[in-house]
Amino acid sequence: MMTRPNYRALIAYAHDIGMAALSFPVALYLRLGADGFAQYPADYLLGHAATLAAVCGVVSWMTGLYRGIWRYASLDDMLAIGRAVSITIVVFTVLVFIATRLEMLPRSSLVINWFVLAAMLAGPRALYRVLKDGRLDTVLRREGAGEAMRRIPVVLVGAGDPAETFIREMDSRRDAPFQVIGILADRSGRVGREIRKVDVLGTIDEFATVLKGLTLAGRRPQRLIVTKEDIDPARLSRLVEEATAEGLTLARLPRLTDLRDGVDDPVAVRPVAIEDLLGRPQAVLERDRMRALVAGRRVLVTGAGGTIGGELVRQIAAFGPTHLALLDASEFNLYTIDMEMAERHPDLPRTAILADVRDRLRVDAAFQAAAPELVFHAGALKHVPMVELNPLEGVMTNAAGTRNVADACRATGVLAMVLISTDKAVNPVNVMGATKRLAESYCQSLDLVERRRERGTRFVTVRFGNVLGSTGSVVPLFQRQLAAGGPLTVTHPEMTRYFMTVREAVELVLQASVLGVEGDEPAGEIFVLDMGEPVRILDLARQMIRLAGRRPDTDVQIAFVGLRPGEKMTEELFHDSEALMSTAHPAIRRAAPRTVDAAFLARGLDEIVETARAGRPDATLAMLQRLVPDYRPQVPEQAAAGE
Repeated sequence: MMTRPNYRALIAYAHDIGMAALSFPVALYLRLGADGFAQYPADYLLGHAATLAAVCGVVSWMTGLYRGIWRYASLDDMLAIGRAVSITIVVFTVLVFIATRLEMLPRSSLVINWFVLAAMLAGPRALYRVLKDGRLDTVLRREGAGEAMRRIPVVLVGAGDPAETFIREMDSRRDAPFQVIGILADRSGRVGREIRKVDVLGTIDEFATVLKGLTLAGRRPQRLIVTKEDIDPARLSRLVEEATAEGLTLARLPRLTDLRDGVDDPVAVRPVAIEDLLGRPQAVLERDRMRALVAGRRVLVTGAGGTIGGELVRQIAAFGPTHLALLDASEFNLYTIDMEMAERHPDLPRTAILADVRDRLRVDAAFQAAAPELVFHAGALKHVPMVELNPLEGVMTNAAGTRNVADACRATGVLAMVLISTDKAVNPVNVMGATKRLAESYCQSLDLVERRRERGTRFVTVRFGNVLGSTGSVVPLFQRQLAAGGPLTVTHPEMTRYFMTVREAVELVLQASVLGVEGDEPAGEIFVLDMGEPVRILDLARQMIRLAGRRPDTDVQIAFVGLRPGEKMTEELFHDSEALMSTAHPAIRRAAPRTVDAAFLARGLDEIVETARAGRPDATLAMLQRLVPDYRPQVPEQAAAGE
């Protein structure tokens, strides 16, 4: 990224040129003594001094030597000066040889000139740092002592002592979790300068421009870390809003006065931000279009008290619906989200509906009363081992419950229903994935039927990866184990999963509803967020340990416990027969439907529900395999083979 010099950098630049000019006569005096030095005419001394100064000026500008902030001079700056001086003396020697064949100039004076110029450039910088710190060891520290590893790219907010301390700490630790790629200054005085080879890219108010430049350069940060203690609250609030809109999170460093012994203490960023575990920046979707879809409409959310449902409720409420219905089978979860809405949006008309999606009559009555225009179906059983142990409940909730909600949407003329599915529905090996695939098939078949009607209900299906931090996911488990000192339990060293944040998951749901309702996407398609490459669970565990300021396998151990019932080594986002296509939004992809006749599915669902209610698990699972041909139940021998 291009940076602009400021007056302090220009002063440093002028200092280096002046020292270069002065170094030539000083070196010659040291070589010849007073009598020999007096034999040289003034025009000779001035000409050679000007040549050396000009060469030094060019080298300093090209190497950016003048951009280093003297307050944070370190051993790396001294080494950079040594390299620049070496280039300067070599180029100067060549120029003088071409011009004069080095007549009248002792060769040894050039060697002396190297030491003199190096001392005159490095000495003032080191002295200034020592006077400011009252100690010498800070100058003698090197950056980049840590080994190359995957670190979270961050931008620091504030270009003062805490920023320098943080950069030094990250450079000195082999297991440091963060890589500082730039700095935002409070004022423009340090813009264009460097702190330990990290550029001060702009001011806080120039965040959007800086972020755009980093993104174009392929160096987009995942997080902002506020190092300055006394930032104006209004500016900080604007920065938070801008960063949030770009999918970035903010964290604060502890105050330097809170550290035990001063600047040498380890610097930690607490608490662990879930977004740091992604290994990629969060996707940013079209919130204005989401707002336009939701504003002024009646909305109903099932599973409203869960992780996804609750975040859906929060974001939808902020978009200004005319009425918001919260439906959940858990009294406590429903009470919690309802109270939160009462505090955050007291003027928003809302209804809290205690109901189980498995109860068709109750669902029908709730829809008749709420009269929703948009329905987001987040109610489901999602914990794989738990559903594996209770397959009948999985069938009744995930398959029959989805059918009840979808049929109620058709009966009440809902504009669109969005089904929240999972990547475990692709080539499922567990009951949870198979029941979600059955739910997908039913909604896809209804969407094909409803498209033939003039004002039919749109059925949109959204497929998730693992949601970081959701109830029952691996991250809360690791957090509890980490708080207890370990070990962190990993099923298999090679197990991988696709991950997304709660924010990404909810925005994907809302964006998919926009594409489904307003776009011209073909019927029955499934929307999936581009989540990058799958992440190894082992790498996730190690990253969480590092983000907590501890060392994997040293401070906290990792134990391998083997695959649990129904688990796969890897997950897939699309089936081989689902043609992959792009959408109007670059972060979202879509899969062509694997069509199943709606009447066939309806009859099959009637049969499997009747069998499940009769308490016949073997027969229910056999019927599930017939309705979901891709379902291949994993037996213990297969799980063991995966290890």
